[in-house]
Amino acid sequence: MITFPRGREVVLGVGAGIAAYKACDLLRRLQDHGYGVTVVPTSSSLNFVGKATWEALSGRQVRTEVWEGTQEVSHVALAESADLVVIAPATADLIARLASGRADDLLTTTVLATSAPILLVPSMHPGMYQNLATQANLKTLSARGIVILEPDTGRLTGKDSGIGRLPETAQILEAVSGITKLDSPLLGKRVLITAGGTAEAIDPVRFIGNKSSGRQGLAIAYEALRAGAEVTVISGITEDYELEGVNRINVTTAIEMNDAVRSEIDSADVLVMAAAVADARPSRPADEKITKSELASITLEKNPDILAGLSELKRGNQVFVGFAAETGKSIRDKGLKKLHAKGVDLLYVTDVSQGRVFGEEKTSGTLLSKRGEEWQFAGTDKYEVGRKIVSEVARELGGSNG
Repeated sequence: MITFPRGREVVLGVGAGIAAYKACDLLRRLQDHGYGVTVVPTSSSLNFVGKATWEALSGRQVRTEVWEGTQEVSHVALAESADLVVIAPATADLIARLASGRADDLLTTTVLATSAPILLVPSMHPGMYQNLATQANLKTLSARGIVILEPDTGRLTGKDSGIGRLPETAQILEAVSGITKLDSPLLGKRVLITAGGTAEAIDPVRFIGNKSSGRQGLAIAYEALRAGAEVTVISGITEDYELEGVNRINVTTAIEMNDAVRSEIDSADVLVMAAAVADARPSRPADEKITKSELASITLEKNPDILAGLSELKRGNQVFVGFAAETGKSIRDKGLKKLHAKGVDLLYVTDVSQGRVFGEEKTSGTLLSKRGEEWQFAGTDKYEVGRKIVSEVARELGGSNG
């Protein structure tokens, strides 16, 4: 199983206020920015938005009490995994409990246990917000390093109006970005990535394939998610993996991968062809297992060059990234030829002599740009290469949009 590094994790605490329904939109927008979100509502807040809604929107299990899921010490696990804790809405009662250091439910225990930054977004009746007790509690929490986002002024429940309205989602997201210092350069962009190898059937039990694990393509998918992109992975033969947030399309053969890419390319802003596609396939796969005595030769025919075929359809505002696995001498020069021949914006060429790189966590190679720039990697973690590719993709999109 390929496991992915921790990244961009938010604990979204929800207090028992009518504004709890607005936190549903905040959850969605945090996901759009590439955050994985675990919702921790107070038990009373479930009167406004139920657990089923939070689980459906987040795609994760939702708990309110410390005594749920005790096998993993849930408050400690949440506290350690969080890059940020956002509490919105934060009611007067919840603020008071946090200020006094209470630890009587999952949210308050998580806040006490975490070392992550905390953003508190108060929302309540104007009289409750302006009460001296609430203001004193907010000053106490601010003095402890918790960031307080002042509520808006406007209409609340019924005929009430005044300060205490939950700020708009965009304002909360701006505060989140300011605290985490994490931007989302691919926000709103659709990234299509191929990963893994293909398997071309010889007979029902044999096939032509390669040693690709899919690790590099999946690392790029992970980094694109972290950058806020909507990511589709066309997944060939890979190591087993789970990557939360991607739209996964499974394929086996080069023809299936070609068809899948062509069906998705029109809606994509970026194509990353990281898959190791078999160059050829048996012309006539046997319906039954071929005996050893009959397995003397196999007639092959070329598979389509997926990337080269798509280059003719490439729009000016699309960015294409190619991959080349080479052996022997002049690896960089071979990569430059493919960069121009395939009409891509970026191409990563790697030396796979003696089986290197395939299935490994590190890679060595050169990232080439149509701008004439290049970046060398030697024994580098594949996620680092993925981050560089995502960074350069964002740069290219900026140029194409400008």
